[in-house]
Amino acid sequence: MDRELIEKMIDLAIGQLQYSYTPYSHFKVGAALLTKDGKLYTGCNIENAAYTPTNCAERTAFFKAVSEGEREFRAICIVGGKDGVLTEYAAPCGVCRQVMMEFCNPETFQIILATGKEQYEIFTLKELLPMGFGPDNLA
Repeated sequence: MDRELIEKMIDLAIGQLQYSYTPYSHFKVGAALLTKDGKLYTGCNIENAAYTPTNCAERTAFFKAVSEGEREFRAICIVGGKDGVLTEYAAPCGVCRQVMMEFCNPETFQIILATGKEQYEIFTLKELLPMGFGPDNLA
């Protein structure tokens, strides 16, 4: 993936912080998801007073994309921080990693964690979810 595309995804993810609904944790997260065909879907985290119904930015982006017929993905960029201040990487939670496992090849799907255009790292899903359980386990 070229640097220009990575920077575009970082910008989109950062832009999602403004839509984040976080009245409880105040930890805002934004995501930009890239499909195999080059389309981009965005998401933000949406909290709920009951906590369990809270939805992470990553899952918001995936569910938007899947609800529009997308099933193949290349990468996701995730940013986040307290009150929207990006001071460290915001890695996906276990539930989000499991959703990624449902739709992505763990060997090739890239997860970009960023605090800005100049500071980011790229991991594969397999690096963040070794020995993950997915559809192939049920085949």
